[in-house]
Amino acid sequence: MSDPKNTERSLWLGPDGWSVEIIDQTKLPYEVAIARLGSVEDAARAIVTMQVRGAPLIGVTAAYGAALALREDASDESLAAADALLRKTRPTAANLGWALDEMHARVQPLAVCDRVSAAYERAAELVEEDVAANRAIGEHGLRVLRSLLETKKPGAPLQILTHCNAGRLATVDWGTATAPIYLAHQSGLPIHVWVSETRPRNQGAALTAWELGERGVPLTVIADNAAGHLIQRGAVDIVIVGADRVTAGGDVANKVGTYLKALAANAHQVPFYVAFPETTIDWKIQDGIAEIPIEQRDAREVTHVTGAVGRSKRAEVRVTPEHTAARNDAFDVTPARFVTGFITDRGVCGASAAGLKQLFPDAAINL
Repeated sequence: MSDPKNTERSLWLGPDGWSVEIIDQTKLPYEVAIARLGSVEDAARAIVTMQVRGAPLIGVTAAYGAALALREDASDESLAAADALLRKTRPTAANLGWALDEMHARVQPLAVCDRVSAAYERAAELVEEDVAANRAIGEHGLRVLRSLLETKKPGAPLQILTHCNAGRLATVDWGTATAPIYLAHQSGLPIHVWVSETRPRNQGAALTAWELGERGVPLTVIADNAAGHLIQRGAVDIVIVGADRVTAGGDVANKVGTYLKALAANAHQVPFYVAFPETTIDWKIQDGIAEIPIEQRDAREVTHVTGAVGRSKRAEVRVTPEHTAARNDAFDVTPARFVTGFITDRGVCGASAAGLKQLFPDAAINL
């Protein structure tokens, strides 16, 4: 079993060369634990229970889930069953369907005897492509941050607000929204990050705060409802978030609460950027509000919270009256008109169909 203390990536092959190991994100920040995925069912369960989460990492995990299924049975029927099981795990994330399409395209035409090696090969390629794409997002986003720093007093930190976890834990490495932050910190640029707690699962407080803190990035956790107040008071210079799906028209689905931050940023002329790789774009749809499926999760995530008692003991407590109804929309949609720009692996562009076409002309041809 790998040593979690030496783990830089969120997913990797185990010592046996075929099983998959992940950082179990349900245990963070109280414990850095490694979970082993030995079957397609394990992979699907890890996605559903959010042991892995974040659109890019969900996609890569699903790719390895398909490989695990083919290792047991490389038939067409097995491939189809694995695809169906994995595709329904998290309906909002565009990267999930994209990764499964990539796996199907690689292995389906092959003879059964060649499918397992090809599946593992393609999944490994997707891992490295994800790392490279997110590093590129960081490079392009760093230029945005440098430009904003030039407008501030010398030495004054750039105040960055982010929401949920669009960090290395949501990808294989680097993250999307956090990639420019990591590169800015490595470059010695003065920055400070406001980390929105992100109720109901607290991915910001539990995950983003943990990973930024591990890298020594200055941060402060805030209640979700404090973001608008800070933006109004001039305490935020830029908002950067990730995305689970972006439409061809530029609408953005991201963790619920993103839309409210976009509205506040727009009202106070604070730049609002969304960072994502090409694999997050859904070229088949235009209207995010009408066409993006919004995942409905267990109401218990709203009625209960999990925390630590002492240094490591975890406890779940109810925060609502018993038998109170609750609704748990996992995502919301921010219309393109409230987004300043997109930071992608191809560069920075306007949040519009025209902006996306400029960076992705080959894909846009098929709209």
